[in-house]
Amino acid sequence: MAKRQIGEILVSRGYITPEQLQSALEAQSGLPTMEALGETLVNMGYLSHRDKLRCLAEQWGVEFVELETYPVDVTVTKLVGQEICRRYKAIPISRPNGKVVVAMKDPNDIYAIDPLRLVIGADIEPVLAEEEDIFAAIARYFADDTNTQEAFNTALKEIDVDNIEVTTASNQNANEEVGGDQLRELVDEAPVVRLANLILGQAVKDGASDIHIEPTREGIRVRYRVDGILRETMQLPKKVQSALISRIKIMSTMDIAEKRAPQDGRISLMIDGKQWDFRVSTLPSAFGEKVVLRVLDKSAIGVGLHRLGIMPKTLEQFENLITRTYGIILVTGPTGSGKSTTLYSVLSKLNSTEKNILTIEDPVEYELGGLTQVGVNPRAGLTFASGLRCMLRQDPNIIMVGEIRDSETALIAVEAALTGHLVLSTLHTNDAPGAIARLLDMGVEPFLIASALCGVLAQRLCRVICPRCKVSYQPPMDAVRRLGISQESTQGVKFYRGRGCDFCKGTGYKGRTGIYELMAINDEIRDLALERASSQKVKEAAIRNGMITLKSDATEKVLLGMTSLEETLRVVYSG
Repeated sequence: MAKRQIGEILVSRGYITPEQLQSALEAQSGLPTMEALGETLVNMGYLSHRDKLRCLAEQWGVEFVELETYPVDVTVTKLVGQEICRRYKAIPISRPNGKVVVAMKDPNDIYAIDPLRLVIGADIEPVLAEEEDIFAAIARYFADDTNTQEAFNTALKEIDVDNIEVTTASNQNANEEVGGDQLRELVDEAPVVRLANLILGQAVKDGASDIHIEPTREGIRVRYRVDGILRETMQLPKKVQSALISRIKIMSTMDIAEKRAPQDGRISLMIDGKQWDFRVSTLPSAFGEKVVLRVLDKSAIGVGLHRLGIMPKTLEQFENLITRTYGIILVTGPTGSGKSTTLYSVLSKLNSTEKNILTIEDPVEYELGGLTQVGVNPRAGLTFASGLRCMLRQDPNIIMVGEIRDSETALIAVEAALTGHLVLSTLHTNDAPGAIARLLDMGVEPFLIASALCGVLAQRLCRVICPRCKVSYQPPMDAVRRLGISQESTQGVKFYRGRGCDFCKGTGYKGRTGIYELMAINDEIRDLALERASSQKVKEAAIRNGMITLKSDATEKVLLGMTSLEETLRVVYSG
């Protein structure tokens, strides 16, 4: 039987439309060097990298595995050493019927398969897995928590601070004052370097989005934010405070002599074969400088809109909105609700050689090829407002403004939308209807809002139930009713939660998905904007016109078994 073409598989699976396939083929033929069709589709934003691999696996006649949820046999992973796994980008994961299943970046690579077969001493069955998943699995299964803790303890013991004079402040806050030359010598020592790298590496391994290094009276508390929840990871002795914080400041090109003013910086590190960025911020506190590092996973920007957790009906409406050539589209929600990821996913989808796309951000978190990205610099006079004004002279098709914070930026963004540009931005409001009231509060005239605004997407992030310890249970009915689910509608419906296991570190959750509310602007909502109507009236009109609220979207995800009732109540009612 003839092998099916990748385009045919993609269309038959519903990942792309025939029109998108034709568009990609035309773009591919115009490239100076021949590029794989799947790669062209990913670059055009029509397809996610992971879905491309799923279809390649079908074309090659092998299985595609998600290593995060696959029941890996830990004893089988030890059949091959870590060095060989990294060299061939492969890891053994199970042994059914005598054959060893090996997850590989390229299951057709005979130059990797033959050496692996010799080392393992048995026939192997190659399966396809994403490269970053393979390296994450190698890090997970070849470095257990005991070894990590031992590495921390060893690094701490080897840090020599006995010869450093420590003076206690008059208020007994125990701030350490160390000479600049002494400090520079200390932070370049291997144990301090290793300690800092261990903290960053462990954060990546745990899937943390933020690292908090907080000086206290007695020592240093290190906390990781995982799936939106802060949890304490370790307590370090006070004696390493100056050395550790100074090391991080040097890594992020900050001034280690400046301890009285906040500073910002950036670190770029290769961890487990993958490039990671850390956005660093320091803040002087009573017991020393607090350091917070935002962990930036560059692969997160290419997930594709359909991978964000937007339900099909809402996704279809949103994709129709972003194909407009002018107008303003807002994404709203609290800090840390995934607004930036949504905007970057939109830009990835819209990115093409025919469009001039400009962004102004504070700061530029992810670098996207084919875009012109500008970071604000208030000291140089480059603010959101001034940058946006300059961008209008750069012949843009699409402009992304990181955040609308003031009336000047809001007014320029609205005027840009009215003059033939598609403007994407974020706003801090609790729900989608509240965006109109917020713009009115900023001083934007009602007729401008009614003319320019196309739609508002409000969002939150909720944790997903761990697939390895997911169990059904019967929640209390008062909690069910609080989410607006009637007792009659729960007949035959199963509710799920996570028991807690090693995979999810006892939390019962692994990963996060979005909860969304899309308000498309129609004539009725425009009239309400002109009347300066309350957010409640706007919300009622939006619901009458088919808007699915945050609460309804969350309820649907509970009934689908994606998240738990308790998590949904926490997110919907605390946000």
